[in-house]
Amino acid sequence: MTTTEQTQSKSSADHVVNTDADNGINLANALEPYFRPDQQTIVCGALDDKKIAALAKAGVELIVNLQPDDELGFDEAEAVQQAGMAYEQLPIGSADDLKQLKILAFDNILRQHHGKKVAMHCGSGSRAGAAVALRAGWLRGRKMDTAMARGRSHGLDDSLEQEVYNRLLVPR
Repeated sequence: MTTTEQTQSKSSADHVVNTDADNGINLANALEPYFRPDQQTIVCGALDDKKIAALAKAGVELIVNLQPDDELGFDEAEAVQQAGMAYEQLPIGSADDLKQLKILAFDNILRQHHGKKVAMHCGSGSRAGAAVALRAGWLRGRKMDTAMARGRSHGLDDSLEQEVYNRLLVPR
């Protein structure tokens, strides 16, 4: 077995994880749920101090928190900054917050940090996936199937899938 083969493992989300790219940290074991649509993007559920430390050790440069303050049990911004990462919070509490202005703000955050290793999260990953799907459809002009697939690869699940689909039907 080669070194690369030894450092790859299957995560619970059926993504191949190359721990070399994450400084030897197996994020699939540290985060639940865990989605890895590409090497520079991680999507997961709510964070705590242990998960923040794992993300920092893995070389993540930016945490994008989509949870509103009332869902947080600690000062996440302070913990992330203490771990040496940048922090952005864009509260998306429910499907009602999946409006074009929020998705424009989400797009702005990702554009400002383009090329950086980013971890985005909400409670389960579904709101992050919804924001990614709406960004792909509304702002990037992707077809419905492509936008929905992009959202699912980023954590979109059944709880928001129909809502995202319906919103993508409306031209923006």
